[in-house]
Amino acid sequence: MRLSRLLFFQLPVLFSAVVLSACPASGDTEVFKGPLKTGADRIHEWLPMVKDKKVGLLVNHTAVTGEVHLVDTLLSLGIDVERIFVPEHGFRGDADAGELIDDGVDAATGTPIVSLYSETRKPTPEQMAGLDVVIFDIQDVGARFYTYISSMHYMMEACAEAGIPMIVLDRPNPNGDYFDGPVLQPGFTSFVGMHPIPLVHGLTVGELALMINGERWLKNNMQCHLTVVEAVNYTKDMHYSVMMPPSPNLPNDLSIRLYPSLCFFEATNVSIGRGTYFPFQVIGYPDPKFGEFTFTPVSIKGMATSPPQQNKKCYGVDLRELDPWEQRFTLKYYMEFFRLSGNDAEFTSRRRWFNLLAGNDTLLKQIESGMSEEEIRATWKDEHAAYDRMRQPYLLYK
Repeated sequence: MRLSRLLFFQLPVLFSAVVLSACPASGDTEVFKGPLKTGADRIHEWLPMVKDKKVGLLVNHTAVTGEVHLVDTLLSLGIDVERIFVPEHGFRGDADAGELIDDGVDAATGTPIVSLYSETRKPTPEQMAGLDVVIFDIQDVGARFYTYISSMHYMMEACAEAGIPMIVLDRPNPNGDYFDGPVLQPGFTSFVGMHPIPLVHGLTVGELALMINGERWLKNNMQCHLTVVEAVNYTKDMHYSVMMPPSPNLPNDLSIRLYPSLCFFEATNVSIGRGTYFPFQVIGYPDPKFGEFTFTPVSIKGMATSPPQQNKKCYGVDLRELDPWEQRFTLKYYMEFFRLSGNDAEFTSRRRWFNLLAGNDTLLKQIESGMSEEEIRATWKDEHAAYDRMRQPYLLYK
């Protein structure tokens, strides 16, 4: 084990951030050889930090080592798992988007489950009581409005307040090869956008956790005692396919790569395939002017119980033949459907929701004013440059 970086951020050692690195020392020309390993896979690196301690987990179905869930791995090693905190979509990742999650008990292990997607989004002092350490291990997809990173933020804050160390077991970002989109502006902070970062942020959860700590984005400028266990043999330009769908409506690589571009349609009545078995891979509306391809959303348990345009024939476009790895964030799909609507001012029926997803109230006005995507992108140039400078100290992978 090599401790390659110690980031103290001008605080006492108690609130330092430690990175358990998988990278060679500075000046080495070769990276570790062998298969990619997530932070969770590097059991011998993090096991000493939880041995003989009462452990809390913020995890869902994606927290696996090989084919074994982290909860089962810890219990098999004799670790005391006190409680499991779960984000949106629940412990098994099968709840609808926006569906509130109840507290409960894991039937297989008898471990208490605490929902962080109900009236409570941040763990209470009572829920943190008795814990010695918290582990975060969830597969993210690299979009600012994907709420797993918001739950991570609130857990970091709760750990900082309680003086409990937090370990992030890092995983590759399937949209980690670039960053793009508007940077969130003051006044537009919400659970779908908590940090002043681009819509596609280009960071792993470990890198983002380091940034949250280092930039003092937690309440009252707090920092938590943070350890990030890096992935091995991961680089930013890697085509990384997730091991399992991170949420019910992101079933494959293409949906994950299109997700940042298509999510703006959630502020309209246009269907992006919720209620089909190819969500975030089609776009349609019940009017033939939107395209020749047709599909009909229906209620599907565990994916979409009441999808937009349920039981209505939608006309639009089929994106399923696209190469996932050629897809990057673009406004073209939204702008084309807005044009086909006749530039209808009512097309974006939930304007506040669009602005929260965008992180500003400028983007929608730019689209409606007739600006081209190229002209809109030019307005992001300075904020992208500032973000790129800010993120450099927190990058863990080439």
